Amino acid sequence: MNRFPRRAMLRTTALTAALLGSSWTLGAASAMAAPTIGQAAPSFVAVDSKGQQHKLADFKGKVVVLEWTNHECPYVQKHYKSSNMQNLQKQAKDAGAVWLSVISSAPGEQGHVAGVRADELTASRSAAPAAVLLDPQGDIGKSYDARTTPHMYVIDANGVLRYAGGIDSIGSNKVADIDKADPFFKTALESVVKGDKVAQPVTRPYGCGVKYKS
Repeated sequence: MNRFPRRAMLRTTALTAALLGSSWTLGAASAMAAPTIGQAAPSFVAVDSKGQQHKLADFKGKVVVLEWTNHECPYVQKHYKSSNMQNLQKQAKDAGAVWLSVISSAPGEQGHVAGVRADELTASRSAAPAAVLLDPQGDIGKSYDARTTPHMYVIDANGVLRYAGGIDSIGSNKVADIDKADPFFKTALESVVKGDKVAQPVTRPYGCGVKYKS
C-alpha cells in the first residue's frame, strides 16, 4: 500500500512541473539571448538583393559591418539624407571592411522591399554597401538580437563580434545632432580595423523597432 500522502504527492508533482517550467523558460531565454561581445558572431546564410547567397564564413579574414536598415524609418533617413551613413560605408570600404545592410522587415510591414526596390534605394541614395541582405523571416535579425533601425555591429577578421549598438550617442531623428554626438560606431570600426580593443563595445541602439514577422 502506498503510504505517501496524496497531498504530498500533489505538492511534489506541482514542484516538479514548476522546475521543469523554469528550466524550459531559461532554455528558451538562452536560445534567444543576444550574441556576446568577444565570442564568435552568429553565423548566417542569406540571399542578397541581386539573388546571390552569402555566408558570414565567406568573409573570414575581413572586418564585417552589419547595418540593420528600414528606408521608411526617420532615424535611418536622418543618416542617409545627411550622407553620414554613406560616408561611413566609404570609410569601411577604404579600410578593406565588408559592409552588409540587412533588411529584416517582414512582408506587409514598414520597410519591407524586394530585391529590385532595394537596389533602387541603394542607387538613389548613392549608398555603397557590399550587399543588401534580405531577411524577411527575421532569422538573422533575431540571431543578432537586432532591435532598431539602425542597429550596428562590427565583426573582426576572425569572426568575433567586437561591437553591437547605436550608430552614435544622440537618439534623435535630427540631422543637426549628428555632429554633436559621440560617434560610437565609427570609433568602434576604426578600433577593430586597427586591431585595437573597442572602448565601448556595447551601446544603446536607437531608431524604429525592427518590423519582424508577427
